[in-house]
Amino acid sequence: MRSLSIFGATGSIGESTFDLVMRQGGPAAFRTVALTGGRNVTRLAEMARALQAELAVTAHDDCLPALRAALLGSGVEVAAGAQAITEAADRPADWAMSAIVGAAGLAPGMRALRHGRTLALANKESLVTAGPLLMATARAHGATILPVDSEHSAVFQALIGEDIACVERVIITASGGPFRDWTLEQVRNCTVAQAMAHPNWSMGQRISIDSASMFNKALELIETREFFGFAPEQIETVVHPQSIIHAMVGFCDGAVMAHLGPPDMRHAIGFALNWPGRGEVPVARLDLAQIAKLSFQAPDEQRFPALRLAREVMAAGGLSGAAFNAAKEIALDRFIDGSIGFLDMAAVVEETLARISARNGLGNSPTALEEVLAMDHLARHTAGDAVRARLEKR
Repeated sequence: MRSLSIFGATGSIGESTFDLVMRQGGPAAFRTVALTGGRNVTRLAEMARALQAELAVTAHDDCLPALRAALLGSGVEVAAGAQAITEAADRPADWAMSAIVGAAGLAPGMRALRHGRTLALANKESLVTAGPLLMATARAHGATILPVDSEHSAVFQALIGEDIACVERVIITASGGPFRDWTLEQVRNCTVAQAMAHPNWSMGQRISIDSASMFNKALELIETREFFGFAPEQIETVVHPQSIIHAMVGFCDGAVMAHLGPPDMRHAIGFALNWPGRGEVPVARLDLAQIAKLSFQAPDEQRFPALRLAREVMAAGGLSGAAFNAAKEIALDRFIDGSIGFLDMAAVVEETLARISARNGLGNSPTALEEVLAMDHLARHTAGDAVRARLEKR
């Protein structure tokens, strides 16, 4: 019986993972080692009971009494806090889903890799902030990392059986989000609710806004470089409103392999869960005649400056990804609370990178997790300063 853990079980990726695991037999087919979540302890407890998990962990200490009460008599061990989540990752499992949002997912993912098993990586920040370190850890312990972003899963699948040396280009598609046809002035004045209204995907607040600003796509470009090792100039993005083609890989003979699928994250999750084989996944089957049209356009970097910043980060390398991600998270927080406007997010990130580069340099690759966390802390502080400076000018 395969063993598994799900980190970030109560988020959208975690819920989809739970759904697939239950459809494939639940506790009769899998031994669930650990489930972790946030404040939705009621749902976390429901999942833990359904999967007969050995351990359930909430990230918040103040939620521990509620989690303990919800699991009373179940035999499920409970714990709380960031350290408890990291310790849960020390419990060996054949397969682990890394779906904690943000830089908080890095430490558990690193711990899981040390056991030499399979890590299904939905936490893109891990590769963005510490790509070389993460990949080196996997190699050192004989572990496998499987990408769970739909775009990177698509590239991974397109490369099966191919010689990566023959790849000329990788094209990551972007839906364009809710603002792909808006004017620059409309985008500048958009609200949080408007930024959350993604036309194709059903996602949480933060990732929906990241998609609207294309910061999510910027992270994915950096992630592509870190995971597959392609040069920055080989990695492209194109706006594809239908979200049917998730990525394309172009080869030296001119052939382009495109991966098509419905906009449903269960496809990429299911591929990772069943790898190296394939299993039944309950996603809609494509009817190309009904779809009728697949369209593409170049992204407008005035509306989406995050894409330009991603190329600069890829060129700089080292710890620049950690600084980029941390600044983005602070800027997103301040947009959500109304402190800054939508386009101010990219300006805050750009200013943060400039300030840190001038003082510290960003080009050195991290050799330890502590270096990544130190840069994360510095960039968050610097981004906060950048936000305050913008507010003082109003």
